[in-house]
Amino acid sequence: MTASPTTIAIPGLVRIKSGALEKLGVYCGRCGFGTVAVVVSSDVPSGIRESAEKALMAAGVRVAQWFNCAEADFEQARDIFVSLPGEVPAIIGLGGGRALDVAKYAAFLGRLPYIAVPTSLSNDGFCSPGASLSVAGCKRSLPAAMPFGVIIDTDVCLAAPEQLWLSGVGDLAAKLTAVRDWKLAFHTTGEPVNDFATLLSDATVFQFISRPVRDQEGVRLLGTSLMLNGIAMEICGSSRPASGSEHLISHALDRISARPRLHGLQVGVATYIVSRLQGGQTDTIRSLFEACGFLEAIRNDPFSRAEWIEAARLAPTIKKGFYTVLSSRDCVDEIRSMLEGDAVLAGCFTA
Repeated sequence: MTASPTTIAIPGLVRIKSGALEKLGVYCGRCGFGTVAVVVSSDVPSGIRESAEKALMAAGVRVAQWFNCAEADFEQARDIFVSLPGEVPAIIGLGGGRALDVAKYAAFLGRLPYIAVPTSLSNDGFCSPGASLSVAGCKRSLPAAMPFGVIIDTDVCLAAPEQLWLSGVGDLAAKLTAVRDWKLAFHTTGEPVNDFATLLSDATVFQFISRPVRDQEGVRLLGTSLMLNGIAMEICGSSRPASGSEHLISHALDRISARPRLHGLQVGVATYIVSRLQGGQTDTIRSLFEACGFLEAIRNDPFSRAEWIEAARLAPTIKKGFYTVLSSRDCVDEIRSMLEGDAVLAGCFTA
């Protein structure tokens, strides 16, 4: 008996280039979307929204409705779905991760094509088969559909704050420890590993590491790498190629921290720590962070050591049945020692 082929959904429309936003209407028209609804971040710079409006209008694409989004909230995604005009054949998400997740989930509820137009590259959520939304005040990752299209204007993303770029670098680096955790789960519990998904995830990181520079080409490489990681998740039907114990630590911080930071900043620091627990890839991660100035940015606004130690205690309980290096032993004392004495992390934590 032979295994049945797996059907996966991947974006058929992909543009990662300078000036891509100015052709948003052209791309929609080519796909047959003469009318769209747009979910836009409430804090997106006015010039970006105006550019999108102008591009759609110039190509004869009508915006049936604009929805402003301030929070990644399930209720708002539901309300957008309910209020969508009947003639809308596609939804565009424009802005940061919150608006993109809301737009993605509203499109999923309506079984409509979704086009992601991120204005920064702070994580891989713009092209993933899930949406991170608050449900009754609790953040949850909900199943959704992959985008029909991904449009990344490298000019726009390059103009975003550097912290968002560094957050994207941190989230990308996490793929190294995530894949290692996945393989550890296979050897310990027998959890199946999709070899192609792991190869794709690893390749995306090393593609970016070859040129980790914040310029037009660097933005193109980071955007491409994060997008392909979303596809790796779609291939295997789970977050395993992109998310491991480093994400559990970040999720724990989101719950207990007095001031949670950008997802990718938390994940990036946790990735270095986890790499030491795993006994691999530490030098690669350190070199990447040094080249990008990642750790220097953390030192400018250090984390609370006490919160991170508490997060290390809580992390293994975040996701039941999700085996990682944190499941293999009690790692709290090892992490405490790193926070206090690892030279690479010097200055990254308050006393």
